[in-house]
Amino acid sequence: MNGRQPVFNIPTSVVLAALALVVLHVVRIALPPEIGQSMLLALAFIPARYSGQVPDIPGGEWSSVTSFITYMFVHGDVTHLAINTIWMLAFGSAVAKRIGGIRFLMFSALCGISGVLVHLAVHFGELIPVVGASAAISGHMAGAIRFMFGASRSIMPLPENLELVPLAGIMETLTNGRFLIFLGVWAALNLLFGLGGFQMDGSNTGIAWEAHIGGFLCGLFVFGAFDRGAKKGANQTF
Repeated sequence: MNGRQPVFNIPTSVVLAALALVVLHVVRIALPPEIGQSMLLALAFIPARYSGQVPDIPGGEWSSVTSFITYMFVHGDVTHLAINTIWMLAFGSAVAKRIGGIRFLMFSALCGISGVLVHLAVHFGELIPVVGASAAISGHMAGAIRFMFGASRSIMPLPENLELVPLAGIMETLTNGRFLIFLGVWAALNLLFGLGGFQMDGSNTGIAWEAHIGGFLCGLFVFGAFDRGAKKGANQTF
């Protein structure tokens, strides 16, 4: 063996997550339109579920609990699905390689839940659903930044074993020039592609900024609690 790694070395946990997004979307669009729309709304996160003023939202009380997770698996259209899948394959793969498959799934769920909690706080009682894995993927991006942008020139390019890369502290990350540039690009791409919110009829309404920000901040600040890679010191900040 020559020790070369495959070009597309995607962790199994990321492949399975991506397949789940694709399969669910295919199943939904294959259903009759009314049933597919009811399925989307039952899985979507809808702030109005918690106001008690709209009792007839598809999914009922059960979806009031499950939609904190299920909203991440449903997407408005193929473009929305494709963009989220590409970002997850890129940044989610780096995170999964660093922390392992089970921790990756737990970290993703926490970032996704944090995202819609922030969205709920700002948009309590509103009928506009939030769908898609964007909040979780924003968390992947923030988590990856903690070790990818903090890497010193002495270990560039990044090794195949990402656990060898030291984890940067919060303040070090926030003052990193590459982080600030990435943050600007991330905001611009969100504006360009409009990931996030959808009307009850499935039409695009813009960006669920609050959910994205909530997922990103969660990923940035809690990634250290999931990390199992190299640390810079005993006083490493989560």
